[in-house]
Amino acid sequence: MTVYIVMEVQVKNQKKYNQYMSEFSNIITNYGGRYLADEGCIKHLDQEIRLERRQPERMVLLEFPSEVSLRKCLASPEYRNLSELGLEGASTRTRMIQGYKAKKV
Repeated sequence: MTVYIVMEVQVKNQKKYNQYMSEFSNIITNYGGRYLADEGCIKHLDQEIRLERRQPERMVLLEFPSEVSLRKCLASPEYRNLSELGLEGASTRTRMIQGYKAKKV
């Protein structure tokens, strides 16, 4: 089942963040991942939910063919070598969402 990763991003060091994102892009493609949205302007469509005081600067949306491929990516040596740079470049809040699974009739 397809999984999606939603990342809220607050950049701490632009240079390190750019380097991380560039190298991360190469890694995720090796595991079937792809960007669906990257750092676009965030627009709130409803006002019913009380928003947090500090909104994310950027949002990133990734797609992986399965949770297994995502976990392999995150456990890979190339990602582990890169993860410290990501922590130095930005604070993130990351969530995984499982894709829709149609019911069989």
